[in-house]
Amino acid sequence: MRIFKVNKAINVVCNAESSRNGFNHVCTLMVNGRDRESVKVHYINRTWESYEFETALKKLLDKTTSLNANGKKAFAGMIKNGGEAEKKEFESSMRTISAVASMGELFGQTKKEKNDWKARMIKAGLGNRGLQMPEDWDELSEDEKERRLNNVIKQLKG
Repeated sequence: MRIFKVNKAINVVCNAESSRNGFNHVCTLMVNGRDRESVKVHYINRTWESYEFETALKKLLDKTTSLNANGKKAFAGMIKNGGEAEKKEFESSMRTISAVASMGELFGQTKKEKNDWKARMIKAGLGNRGLQMPEDWDELSEDEKERRLNNVIKQLKG
């Protein structure tokens, strides 16, 4: 669940929920703490949004009859700025994953131990964001693994 604050009186509560053949994003407009309107966007696989819930928020803004012109303007501004806040949060999490993975250089004694640490931390940080290790990963030399992992770490730093 994520709550987007528009102003003192207006919030939007968004949830992701599983469905039989994908998942849904459901956003509910709250005015003075009361439910006013909701929208649902169904996805079969994944979203291509600038930030999570963006499509559902835009749909709710287009649909709403509960807000006056000023409320809609504030809502539209929140949607625009919501992407910036999400982007900063995403970049921060990528830098954190990079820093933790880099610690493999300190914790490992051998190149294999260092590579194993880096790969484990990158998988832990990016596994639910679409990361897939190459099918031949276990067959690669430790030098090649090190080169690839260090490139990933460099990209995560930004």
